[in-house]
Amino acid sequence: MGRAVTDALTDTVGMVAGPAADRDGDAAAVFAGSDVVIDFTPPGHTARHAGLAAAHGTACVVGTTGLAAADHAAMDAAAMDVALVQAGNFSLGVNLLTAFTRRAAAILDDGWDIEILEMHHRHKVDAPSGTATLLGEAAAHGRGVALDDVARRSRDGVIGERPAGEIGFATLRGGSVIGEHEVIFAAGSERLVLAHRAEDRGLFARGALTAARWAATAAPGRYDMLDVLGLKD
Repeated sequence: MGRAVTDALTDTVGMVAGPAADRDGDAAAVFAGSDVVIDFTPPGHTARHAGLAAAHGTACVVGTTGLAAADHAAMDAAAMDVALVQAGNFSLGVNLLTAFTRRAAAILDDGWDIEILEMHHRHKVDAPSGTATLLGEAAAHGRGVALDDVARRSRDGVIGERPAGEIGFATLRGGSVIGEHEVIFAAGSERLVLAHRAEDRGLFARGALTAARWAATAAPGRYDMLDVLGLKD
């Protein structure tokens, strides 16, 4: 993703505004010298980077997935001082899918089971994907429940019947798949499937640049791509 963002910047403005940060010292320098930082570093760096954003008054766009509670707490704290956009996916199509999922879940009752299926390349290190979690949160929001209270992230062995209201996740890994996601609403005699297929990793980078432009002039706060795209209810 770092290379994809660099390529998108080059295509857009003909030059890269700042270097990638590979070491802690580099990260501090990048935040100090930037108006907006796009952060796709692996899990484990987010909390520190959020602190650097707040310390230097630098807006931040976070695309890291597999975040821990401490990361979210650090981002919430930083958002008191700067605009911080964090999203599991920066694709326009995925964010439309998120909005559709939330709406469908609000309309369909517990007689419709919700399952989320995702597939990514063999090198992806977190599961379920950030996008799958984003879709699960949208479905839970539509149902008026907390995702952690209804999520089933794996199934194995004799587990009994599926409880009403459960939101299930299934994860596939293999090959070079960029990203595929389906939200399945299954009732007794019909099934609704909402799906998205990513065919070019550059689409996520272009979305991140859109978020960066938006964050550069936004008031301090914690935002996501639905805010950036004007899709929030």
